[in-house]
Amino acid sequence: MRYVEGAKKVFLATGTRFPRKLIWSVALIKREAAKANASLGRLDPKVASAVEMAADEVMRGKHDQLISVDVFQTGSGTGLNMNVNELIAERASAMLARPVHPNDHVNMGQSSNDVGTSAIRVSAVALCREELTPSIEMASKSLRGLARRTSAVYKAGRTHLRDALPVTMGQEFGAYADALDHDLRLMRAAAAYSKELPIGGTAVGTGLNADPKFGAMVVGGINASTRLGFTVARSRFRAMRLLSDLNALSSVLSVTSIDVYRLCQDIRLMFSGPLTGLGEIEIPTQEEVAGSSIIPGKTNPVTVEAAMLASAQVMGLDRANQIAGLLGDFELSMGVPLLGYNIVTQVALLSEALGRLSSRVLDHVIPNVERNRVYAESSPALVTAISPEVGYDKAAKVGARVARGLSIREGLKQLGYTKGEVERILDLRRLVDQGADRRRRAA
Repeated sequence: MRYVEGAKKVFLATGTRFPRKLIWSVALIKREAAKANASLGRLDPKVASAVEMAADEVMRGKHDQLISVDVFQTGSGTGLNMNVNELIAERASAMLARPVHPNDHVNMGQSSNDVGTSAIRVSAVALCREELTPSIEMASKSLRGLARRTSAVYKAGRTHLRDALPVTMGQEFGAYADALDHDLRLMRAAAAYSKELPIGGTAVGTGLNADPKFGAMVVGGINASTRLGFTVARSRFRAMRLLSDLNALSSVLSVTSIDVYRLCQDIRLMFSGPLTGLGEIEIPTQEEVAGSSIIPGKTNPVTVEAAMLASAQVMGLDRANQIAGLLGDFELSMGVPLLGYNIVTQVALLSEALGRLSSRVLDHVIPNVERNRVYAESSPALVTAISPEVGYDKAAKVGARVARGLSIREGLKQLGYTKGEVERILDLRRLVDQGADRRRRAA
């Protein structure tokens, strides 16, 4: 492959290779382009058939080791496009027993500029449906189940990492389920924007050297294979010049990672201990690997921390994508290879993190019910909640006792309240669900 050998001399040699899904999407475009050109009478049907069969092999990953150009290459993605063109041409030539040209035949009606910008969109949208959507849905389902299981687990709320009014553990986990549901809606909206493909625009968006029907035919073929509802870009000039739709999708992935990171951060604190931390939950699955190479029996939240690392990487790649979206002038974005590589990596990382977090952590959380209740009843902030019940002066006296280390329960008893009165005043269900309290009064 002449172009590839030359490219290795002038591109960077970082060892960074294009992901499988991105290679698949380029080969899919080549296959559908050959079909379209044959139907339009521009390409010999026998040559087109050989190109289609060779492209199918590339789509299946049969020749991934031969896609060897580095991600850090020429900005329009010419290196990847030509690598695939030459590979398909070699395979098609062998099948047909006569030469098939990488440019004249495989790349007919195309340029790297519309192939690359179309391929990165196809791969990103496909992965969002195939991997990320199920992972977000799985995590949301796990969180809703965990919220139900812990809906009566009363615990101290915390603001600024300081004691605050009580909440239930279910309310905390339910908040994250709601966040992921919103993230999924945002992701679907961004992916819908990324379904506009500029294929058929060739070098600058005018469509020179492509049949006017070519782009729509290729998009139709892609849809027949993927069922993803791609369309011809309303403005091919926009879709080749700007990658802002993919920047929007990358931003949503970053936002989702922020929510995942925050969830993991809270879980780590809840799991801290067992004696000198909060110790609010146990996660038995985290005991399956040694937590320390020097402290026998130590258990660490390893899956949680791995998900945090993945989330950090997704957020970092989003920043790189912002820069990649700025690269280029006039008719072309030159950040195509980098943004394509990054967004596929972001989806893969986030999908894996959410899936593993659900199956290895969220589905196995065991709340320490009694310890959480002690924390809830020990919070000085509860003095605010009982003040309407006992009056300001008595609440102040209870607060003074709590400051000396007593629980609010003991402080109330010292002021002469009976066990029954204490239970009524410290009705945590009433304190965490004001709606339920209003419903009981109305009844």
